[in-house]
Amino acid sequence: MQILTTLSDRKIKGIKSFALLVDPDKIGDHGSFAKLVAQSQENKVDFCFVGGSLITTNNIGEIIKIIKDYSNIPVVLFPGSNMHIESSADAILFLSLISGRNPELLIGQHVVAAPILKRLNLEVLPTGYILVNSGNQTTVSYMSNTQPVPYDKPSVAACTAMAGEMLGLRLIYLDAGSGARNPVSPKMISRVNKSIKAPLIVGGGIDSKEKAQNILAAGADVIVVGNGIEKNPDVLIDISEKVNQVNESLNIHE
Repeated sequence: MQILTTLSDRKIKGIKSFALLVDPDKIGDHGSFAKLVAQSQENKVDFCFVGGSLITTNNIGEIIKIIKDYSNIPVVLFPGSNMHIESSADAILFLSLISGRNPELLIGQHVVAAPILKRLNLEVLPTGYILVNSGNQTTVSYMSNTQPVPYDKPSVAACTAMAGEMLGLRLIYLDAGSGARNPVSPKMISRVNKSIKAPLIVGGGIDSKEKAQNILAAGADVIVVGNGIEKNPDVLIDISEKVNQVNESLNIHE
């Protein structure tokens, strides 16, 4: 399955996707994680994003193996650096931090990673990554040494997304960051969605079905949840139900 093709087709049809974000550093008991993966399969999670801004363990391969052993959910790497590449994944978000002005995260890390990825059988997903101020400093904003887009400046996010798409990036990812106090505002999501044709991924601070509903209604094509599920596993079921409801309502009118 070509993930980029799938996301583009779903964008055209209005079909929403749900991605579980797995931080390898936060996986302790493999048995509990296997249960979460099985539950994700049961609740029709579309993708598992594996990675994070700061990974201090060397267990990405083990995490991916568990996901593949207990589900058929595609695994997409969500790298914090060029060190976070694992050949057993299905694809990688090739993230260019277009909201910042740190050249290492705009192109520097990519130059180092490119020859490695060229040799691997990973689908490369060129992604414009936009950090959004969530009310508190997140790990990703600290580690990237960049200023996020202000929460109340949707036009800045929209222009940044447009520039990324014009540069050839195929996905746009709005992220408030793991553990964010507030998710990206519906107003910003709506403005960005109307400004681009590329599939729009939104993550950070999504810890309830109400927030998920608002984000989906505003125009997100893929909703990413990680920290919320770590704190309350029932969030997985709640948000999955909300995504499925939206998609089922589309089928009624087809």
